[in-house]
Amino acid sequence: MEMKKTPNEIRIRGARVHNLKNVDVNIPLHGIVGIAGVSGSGKSSLALGVLYAEGSRRYLEALSTYTRRRMTQAPKAQVDEIAYVPAAIALHQRPGVPGIRSTFGTGTELLNSLRLMFSRLASHRCPNCGHYHAPTLAVAAEKELVCANCGHRFYAPGAEELAFNSGGACRRCGGTGTVMTVDRATLVPDESKTIDEGAVAPWNSLMWSLMTDVCRAMGVRTDVPFSELTPAERAIVFDGPAEKRHILYKAKNSNQAGELDFTYYNAVYTVENALAKVTDEKGMKRVEKFLRQDVCPACGGTRLSDEARAPRLRGIGLDEACRMTLAECVGWVRGVPASLPEEMRPMGESICESFLAASRRLLDLGLGYLALDRAASTLSTGERQRMQLARAVRNRTTGVMYVLDEPSIGLHPANIAGLTGVMDDLVADGNTVVLVDHDTQILSHADHIVEMGPGAGADGGRVIAQGTVGEIERSPASRIGPFLAGKVESRVLPVVPEGELFAQGAIRLSTSEIHTVKPLEVVIPKGRLTVVTGVSGSGKTTLILESLVPALEAAIAGTPLPPHVKNIDASGIEHVKLIDSTPIGANVRSTVATYADIHDELRKIFARTPDARAAGYKAGDFSYNTGRLRCPVCDGTGTVSLDVQFLPDVDIPCPECRGSRYAKPAGRIACTVGNGRSFTLPQVMETDVAHAAELCAGFKSVAPRLATLSDLGLGYLTLGEATPSLSGGEAQRLKLASEMGRRQSDSLFVFDEPTIGLHPLDVRTLLEVFRHLLSAGATLVVIEHDLDMIRNADYIVDLGPGGGADGGRIVATGTPEAVAANKESITGQYLY
Repeated sequence: MEMKKTPNEIRIRGARVHNLKNVDVNIPLHGIVGIAGVSGSGKSSLALGVLYAEGSRRYLEALSTYTRRRMTQAPKAQVDEIAYVPAAIALHQRPGVPGIRSTFGTGTELLNSLRLMFSRLASHRCPNCGHYHAPTLAVAAEKELVCANCGHRFYAPGAEELAFNSGGACRRCGGTGTVMTVDRATLVPDESKTIDEGAVAPWNSLMWSLMTDVCRAMGVRTDVPFSELTPAERAIVFDGPAEKRHILYKAKNSNQAGELDFTYYNAVYTVENALAKVTDEKGMKRVEKFLRQDVCPACGGTRLSDEARAPRLRGIGLDEACRMTLAECVGWVRGVPASLPEEMRPMGESICESFLAASRRLLDLGLGYLALDRAASTLSTGERQRMQLARAVRNRTTGVMYVLDEPSIGLHPANIAGLTGVMDDLVADGNTVVLVDHDTQILSHADHIVEMGPGAGADGGRVIAQGTVGEIERSPASRIGPFLAGKVESRVLPVVPEGELFAQGAIRLSTSEIHTVKPLEVVIPKGRLTVVTGVSGSGKTTLILESLVPALEAAIAGTPLPPHVKNIDASGIEHVKLIDSTPIGANVRSTVATYADIHDELRKIFARTPDARAAGYKAGDFSYNTGRLRCPVCDGTGTVSLDVQFLPDVDIPCPECRGSRYAKPAGRIACTVGNGRSFTLPQVMETDVAHAAELCAGFKSVAPRLATLSDLGLGYLTLGEATPSLSGGEAQRLKLASEMGRRQSDSLFVFDEPTIGLHPLDVRTLLEVFRHLLSAGATLVVIEHDLDMIRNADYIVDLGPGGGADGGRIVATGTPEAVAANKESITGQYLY
């Protein structure tokens, strides 16, 4: 009997998701397939909108309806045919932000193995006398232990009793490691005021105004500036006892007075009392300005109860093991079996191997610098994505398609080898890896590349080149090929002579030790492009986002510097502008047009048309948030949510307005331009920026703003596109729109990895934007891994040499050529 041939590729015919134009393409199975193309060309539409959407949907359809209703399901992709698509798992560019109790240890499941070690292999403390019982197999057998010192019988804690998410949680903080305490610095914000004038802020908003009278009865002068009060008087204001005082109280708005016996609430207790009575978000907002988050005094931030911290293994507790970095903890775990009695070593080796096996890929991916107790909410997007990736490899699946959305985000070139090793392992296990990326280092590792383009938005959505890396390099149609072949000159910006780098002055920052960053003395040239580099965990974020930015903001505002900042000298800098990749807008009502102040101008233009005047419409009527012309079915959101009984709710384009957000009468208000062409506001909002610029060329209030968006490389975005859905790189560039065309000599711009999601051609566009800002006098500081961006720096500050405890110091500074010549710089090794 003849064996049926196993399919070796996915066949896609007629794909029309987003801007895909009836794409026909075959995707090879059982290898690494890179999908390349400029921003907005349709890469994610093909990878996530077609391959992942259909791979996951078809797998879920095999499950029961009861199970499916509890899972988020993608709608059927707009495609004529897709055959031989495996079950799919997507590792998204922006993994969900974890909860307050999630840590690096819980997210990687390493803490499960650690807890098991401390439950089964540790010395356990007698709850009666505190004496420690030596490690024994009786614990694994769930037998009682007998204390040799006092004879008390007790059971050792199970792994679950050592978890801060359940039985092992600190009773004071509930396993979060932090508590809310009163921030005394906020209680009297202006000491030049008297208490009668409202110097004690909580008494103005959280307490009756008569507390001023009670305070006076306590012996405090309320008619002198707070700064002149004696230490004893200040102590009464902040910490005075809750004693009753007889006062004569006169209401502010009447001449009536009366005698009262009233208990004194000091400023601190006023806040604590209000916090205890909070029942809703509104009440919390009134109180939270007087609060700060502090380390829990009961557990010292470890999250664990005293009982969970008690077991001892190799001389330390679980809390101390979690404080180690992953690299340190791996070394410690390797020594655990040898520290045990002979009969326990086989079990110890088995438990320890589960920890070490899970750690290997995390170390390969460059995450060895992270402490196990690091709050997961403080991890970068790239760090969370690599955690996902390591977990995927550990599962040892086969026949699955992994769709990776820009896995190189946040990765230093030195860490790319670990990423490609993980992908090779997935393929070796019989899986397929599809990755959307721009990094030529990672694309060159692909077995096959599909390139989308040629342009973005309406000018993209086609397959322009396909084949091996060598075939793409030789393809005349390919736009990534020249970069893969190394044929493109990296330098775009003019070179500043080394002797002129500091001609416009310098910013000087001096810091003491913080986290794993050593004391630093940093000098940044003004009016230049400074790129801060280093491997993951080397201290870039701490130096710039936790030190330079808050120090400058404090210096400008005249407030105290952060505790770890010793000094900042930045004469002439009056504004600090952080341009990061956080999403813009909280909901779908925020669009590209509203954020860039284009929509308001368009509403005014359409309100002046003869059609609008005849119908009595004003500019406010064209608002899809509140106007009369918004769609009555979806209330101007463009989508409606369907309750499909036993299945998950499904969001679909509004059937009434078809996603335009406007009611039908808005489609009858037309604007005619000079060439005789007419169009409606819903039509303009569905147009991309580049084509809208042509339509609106005659409108002086709109054309320059559209031109700026095009200059920023955002010409492919539609005006009606919801801003929360933009990629990190798109969000950063859109935030820049309002800054273009101004003098910026007193401004410092800080960019946090602005090349996220950018094709090498788009990086060149971004560098042109930087050229405009520099010519306007701005000082630019960029945290970056992208080699093209680094090569265009006027000045580099390279941190390292490693991550975590192995980093945190300045390894090299100077021009790209100087850093490349520095043998201690890991970044320098990849520059030329």
